[in-house]
Amino acid sequence: MKTLLSLATPQFYLPKPSLWGPRTPTILPTIIKNQNQIQSSSTWELQANAKGFASTPTASVKKKAANEDSNNNNNNDDEPVPQVVFDRMIARILVSVGVPLATGLALLHLFGIAKEQNLWDVPLWLPFLTTFITFGASTLGIAYGTLSASWDPERRGSILGLEEAQRNWVEMWKEENDGQW
Repeated sequence: MKTLLSLATPQFYLPKPSLWGPRTPTILPTIIKNQNQIQSSSTWELQANAKGFASTPTASVKKKAANEDSNNNNNNDDEPVPQVVFDRMIARILVSVGVPLATGLALLHLFGIAKEQNLWDVPLWLPFLTTFITFGASTLGIAYGTLSASWDPERRGSILGLEEAQRNWVEMWKEENDGQW
């Protein structure tokens, strides 16, 4: 019976560290010994300058950049997007993302005010549903903003861009299918 009772008490003592006392790291001699061995067995050399701080690029960096440029020219036959089209896309993306996002935040705020003022006991599922719909529409707004913009620099397009979205959707998948064959 004494044996069972002695098993219930811990046989070792772990003091609690003081919250106010300074903590010093415990350095074991084996760790120091291993670090010295690592440093002596290998030599440390500077392989490249930090990006943006080199006065002139080294020859290997120049060769690598030249190879990347030649690979990009051979593999990438896409023409750059004109600045007018790019600005049009950015404006449509901002609107198609911003409007649903602002609507969702406004509805959440209105639901909170209605609940605090005891005007309407808003069911719990309603803020979740409106958040899901409005924030989901906001994420889809990135793709819709890109597709609904007119990709023709001379043509402005309609306000909602439904015709452009249909035309650009077909054009996008046509280019994708042409690239596979």
